[in-house]
Amino acid sequence: MRPIVLAVSLLLAAPLANARTIVHAGRLIDGRHPTVRTQVSIIVDEGKIVDVVDGFVAAPPGDEVIPLADHTVMPGLMDMHTHLAFQLSRESYSEEFFLNPTDYALRAAYFARKTLLAGFTTVRDLGDDGMTTVSLRNAIRKGFVEGPRIFTTGKAIATTGGHADPTSGWCQALHGDPGPLEGVINGPDDARKAVRQRYKDGVDLIKITATGGVLSLAASGDNAQFTDDELRALVQTAKDYGFTVAAHAHGAEGMKRAVNAGVNSIEHGTYMTDEIMKLMKKNGTYYVPTILAGVTVTEMAQQKDFLPEIVRPKAARIGPQIEGTFTRAYQSGVKIAFGTDAGVSPHGDNAREFELMVECGMPPMTAIRCATIEAARLLRVDDRLGSVEKGKIADLVAVVGDPTENIALMRDVKFVMKEGVVYKRDGRPVAR
Repeated sequence: MRPIVLAVSLLLAAPLANARTIVHAGRLIDGRHPTVRTQVSIIVDEGKIVDVVDGFVAAPPGDEVIPLADHTVMPGLMDMHTHLAFQLSRESYSEEFFLNPTDYALRAAYFARKTLLAGFTTVRDLGDDGMTTVSLRNAIRKGFVEGPRIFTTGKAIATTGGHADPTSGWCQALHGDPGPLEGVINGPDDARKAVRQRYKDGVDLIKITATGGVLSLAASGDNAQFTDDELRALVQTAKDYGFTVAAHAHGAEGMKRAVNAGVNSIEHGTYMTDEIMKLMKKNGTYYVPTILAGVTVTEMAQQKDFLPEIVRPKAARIGPQIEGTFTRAYQSGVKIAFGTDAGVSPHGDNAREFELMVECGMPPMTAIRCATIEAARLLRVDDRLGSVEKGKIADLVAVVGDPTENIALMRDVKFVMKEGVVYKRDGRPVAR
């Protein structure tokens, strides 16, 4: 009897082992083509898209059909500028004296899940305490927590007193002398050591703060903060280790130096000039605009006692400029990838950026492509992410209606699949 029982068991298990998921998409934005396809079936097996065919195909026994006939299905969205371990609040400037690393880690896991459920299946995290998002990335990969696919810089690299110097604004007794280990450099040799330390930490890319910033406790929000020699050493060492380099930059001089040194993306880009735009187009440098961050800090600057007094004037001056810069950069043909600086704005509200991009003159389809195939190209993963195509990883999201007609629909993602696993369906998280 034992062989018979075993054979029956194997037959019963076979449909489950070979089960596929078939998504019936009423409309499909595939990330590649400029038009919306209608009535398409996306066939998913073992976390991959194995076929994309016209019409709603019937499901063989054992396969699951997900009916999304009244939805628009898209590739999983990608945010190229987040800070999952951070959320700006009135307490932000004091909480580092009270929170433990475990507090930051648990909070980051909560924000990661919010981000995933908002439809963002991949993010770049561009700066934390050094290890929080490295550990979070690993935990998500292992299935310990739910969240987007993370590409993280760990600790951003600054100069002494620069935008990412972790002790800027502290009292002299606490200043110390942070160095490459803490992401602070002075000179080319320090620059090389800082990149190598990030490699040792296990990061995915390098973030530098090429100019001053809005939220740091320092007077300037746009002064150049690296020498040409330091930038060349940073970028060359990063390339030696297979890293791309993202450069925070508001001011024109620091931005120009960073582009000339060969960074892969300019973040914020507030005072970008026509000359810099030409350089970026020549070098293939991406622009990650973070319009939402500009809008957010502008609003906060108007609230009494929300931001420190040294920060408020910078926020009021720099924040409103980003929208105009975005319009000019888009019209000039600079390559643009979607990014929000989430953490400055609330996590989970990332899709507000789409509305701002459209308000600033970008067509909805182009804005969606910035958060799909263009973001994948910036990450150098467009061979496996960023579009709905045979052979790609099965990251899919969907909204009810047509976002090319109403971009605000992007703020209400109803369906989220990452690597073939459904995390949100009918607008509700899937229980596990």
